[in-house]
Amino acid sequence: MTTTVATPPRAAAGFSGSLAAVEVRHVHKAFKLPHQQYHTLKERVLHPFRSRTFDLLRAVNDVSVEIGKGEFFGIVGRNGSGKSTLLKCIAGIYGIDSGDLVVRGRLSPFIELGVGFNLDLTARDNVIINAIMLGLTRKQARERFDRIIDFAGLHDFLDLKLKNYSSGMLVRLAFSVAIQVEAEILLIDEVLAVGDANFQRKCFDEFERLKRAGRTILFVTHDMSAVERFCNRAMLLEKGNLVTIGEPGEVARQYNMLNIGQTVHQRSPDQSAGDAVLARPVEILDAWFEDPSGERVASLPYGAPCRVCMEVLFNEPFENPIFGATLRNQIGGTVFATTTDVRHGPTGIFPAGQHTVVKLSFDNCLAASRYTLTPSIARPGYADAVELREDLAAVVIYGGPVTGGVAHLSHTFEIADA
Repeated sequence: MTTTVATPPRAAAGFSGSLAAVEVRHVHKAFKLPHQQYHTLKERVLHPFRSRTFDLLRAVNDVSVEIGKGEFFGIVGRNGSGKSTLLKCIAGIYGIDSGDLVVRGRLSPFIELGVGFNLDLTARDNVIINAIMLGLTRKQARERFDRIIDFAGLHDFLDLKLKNYSSGMLVRLAFSVAIQVEAEILLIDEVLAVGDANFQRKCFDEFERLKRAGRTILFVTHDMSAVERFCNRAMLLEKGNLVTIGEPGEVARQYNMLNIGQTVHQRSPDQSAGDAVLARPVEILDAWFEDPSGERVASLPYGAPCRVCMEVLFNEPFENPIFGATLRNQIGGTVFATTTDVRHGPTGIFPAGQHTVVKLSFDNCLAASRYTLTPSIARPGYADAVELREDLAAVVIYGGPVTGGVAHLSHTFEIADA
């Protein structure tokens, strides 16, 4: 059961000299994801049994870890590995299905963009309200107001309603409030990636200050350099399971090894190449590469715009499928992977029998080589694919500079006297 208590402390395993600030013991958390969802009362009346079938997503599966007081602890893993879910369980946002959680100390979560904000109020009002929600008194919130706004750099937007803020501005405001609470334990999710470079630099400076102050920080990120720079230890999760806990450099190495050759979605354990077509809710019929004129091609010169396409047939109604594409080079290394969840958003509702063509365009900065395309489709919230066609199409990129890299990124040099 989820518990936040001040129990007699004991040493946290793997962090000598520190007391356990957070204990996670055999925690399980799963979600039921219905295949069909109701949007109106009329739908519920007309189709009372439509949503009875569902998939079970085991987001966190028997995870145990102890995090010492004053430890900067990294939590890494690919998309869908359960990192954010575990953080939300620790924060008490999600209840757990089984196991035990113990948190010793005042906790400040910075987990999800905009949580706790009222988008119809101004930044001025939201700062005070959010600071009080996180545990400050009204007097403390007012005393620290200027510091919060200085750190966020939002003086010119104080009287603007938050619904008119960009995602980067919301991140700056939320993080600025969270660090002023001065909690013993901070939970920080990867939403910092939304901030601009200058703000990220300020955040990293703040991390150094918090480390020196002895705060306990749980840090979810995909940035392995940040893990190695800040963390005392780190843990690697994969599909809700704990892979390893250890020294940041070793965990970062295992994370990178896990990503070599991986597709953006993974084949589900019960899906095999011999499955009957009718057993799949959606089927990828074909995939190909196109040139700028829309012609199918088997080769392209370096620098020429490139488009990958997949033709899809829906065998049953499907809501907001996540379309994915993975490009791998001749030695099987993943050089590019993306999904509509990252760059497009909700994709819509598709009835049974509908044919759809999904197209992805990208700048062709690939080094000369042969590349294969693995298209995939998943349900929202899932890392496992409901349909995946391994290396279904291929293209040869020719020309361009020879540097030994897998891609030629746009760049410049600057040479000046020291």
